[in-house]
Amino acid sequence: MRKQKGFSLIELLIVVAIILIIAAIAIPNLLRSRIAANESSAVGSIRTLNTAQVTYSSTYPNVGFTCTLADLAPPASGNPTSTTAGLIDNVLASGQKSGYTFALGNCTGNPAVTYESTGEPVTVGQTGGRAFCSDQSGVIKFDAGGSGSACVAGSTALQ
Repeated sequence: MRKQKGFSLIELLIVVAIILIIAAIAIPNLLRSRIAANESSAVGSIRTLNTAQVTYSSTYPNVGFTCTLADLAPPASGNPTSTTAGLIDNVLASGQKSGYTFALGNCTGNPAVTYESTGEPVTVGQTGGRAFCSDQSGVIKFDAGGSGSACVAGSTALQ
């Protein structure tokens, strides 16, 4: 009688079970890492918007700050103007980057002397956990719930 080579069903089931256990441990860590990377990117984008707003208001003092991302976008052709200043890239100017939605608002005055930039996760808990914002003070604040109410009075400043 010849001895058959190969794995038994029990051995294959044990290997599959071990692979599933390793996957169950690794996947949540991978998702948390992705959320952390998206949040870091969002903070960097808010910083970029702050720098762009200061540059924009210095370059176009008769306008002040702007309330549209399109005004900070690169021009399609030709030289920068107050409606396409070329201070941020096209990805950020589109309003969505790295799982976050960005917007400018709350401009007051003529020329505008205030503004607010916000970054909110597209899907809270999947693309990001916190919402971020800043205003003309340059301080970046966050809302741990991801709701976008980060710039209300008494909000937590990012350390």
